[in-house]
Amino acid sequence: MERIYLDHAATSPTHPEVVQKMIPYMTEMFGNPSSIHFFGRQSRQAIDEARRACAASVGAQPNEIVFTSGGTEADNLALLGIARANRHKGNHIITSAIEHHAVLNTCKALEKEGFEVTYLPVDQAGRISVTDLQQALTENTILVSIMFGNNEVGMIQPIAEIGEALRDHQAVFHTDAVQAYGMLPINVKELKIDAMSISSHKINGPKGFGFLYAAQNVALSPQVTGGEQERKRRAGTENVPGAVGLHHAVRLAAQEREQKTNQYHMFKDIMLSIFQSEGISFEINGRQDYCLPHILNVSFKGIDVESFLVNLDLAGIAVSSGSACTAGSIDPSHVLVAMFGKDSDKTRSSIRFSFGYSNTREQVEKAAYETVKIIKRLTA
Repeated sequence: MERIYLDHAATSPTHPEVVQKMIPYMTEMFGNPSSIHFFGRQSRQAIDEARRACAASVGAQPNEIVFTSGGTEADNLALLGIARANRHKGNHIITSAIEHHAVLNTCKALEKEGFEVTYLPVDQAGRISVTDLQQALTENTILVSIMFGNNEVGMIQPIAEIGEALRDHQAVFHTDAVQAYGMLPINVKELKIDAMSISSHKINGPKGFGFLYAAQNVALSPQVTGGEQERKRRAGTENVPGAVGLHHAVRLAAQEREQKTNQYHMFKDIMLSIFQSEGISFEINGRQDYCLPHILNVSFKGIDVESFLVNLDLAGIAVSSGSACTAGSIDPSHVLVAMFGKDSDKTRSSIRFSFGYSNTREQVEKAAYETVKIIKRLTA
């Protein structure tokens, strides 16, 4: 049985070219980048080249890139590091109700430290109101964290408008761009973003690596202490193979972005046209004109999401009902609850299809028809 992977928003396969670039840095060029001998210098050069590539990809300077173990650590470093370093200016933080749990749970931890957090609501399209944000701002607001594109429904937030609204305010603007990076062109200076989190494994790079962009003027308290790596902002021997892998994943993502965007839009159109032609009842969650190209979240009336996922898996189709970080949870998606309310049937009948490297038109068509077959069986 052919297995079709349509859960790339959870993680993506490491690109074969990325793997090949990484291998020598695990076998031959294995030196510690802090060592001054030949082996160390080899690794330091690789780290420096990766840092320059990551910085260039978002319009930043190399010294504004902090390598981390992934998106979750980058979010934690941003929120904890910025909040604690700026506490003398105020104790108010603004975020949204649909953030990734790496942000939401970090905000809860900060509340226990005495910080006040405002959780902005979203409309039924999954977007915040910039007016709501402006009204929530106070003279004590030191940090605003709004994700670039949502990991469950794919909604892109009004990032440029948020950056403009904060232009003359002391608040640092952080965005979790884990899903958007590699899918959308991002220039942090043009968008007035002060800090941004990125994860390697969402763009066909290795797991366990990512970075935080933090503008030079952003005060950042380190959360991992030890040596003086990453300009004293994140201690620990650098993950050189991870940096090399991300470097080449960034290069490939930039080269293929336009082609992938067109392909993923085509995949969405194929899937939705099959659902429509087969006469099943469905509704797209969120607005497609504000959606990341690789994510399609659909509600199927009358189905139970758990049995639906099991049946899809038995048919060889890998999808999800939301964030991979809450897998196994019986609670409804906090994103869908924020969009539609806790009593909405959509919180219990929605599936996320997410496309990526190696998916083909034939796979998408097969997955769509298998989905239709299962829905007709479950709702008969």
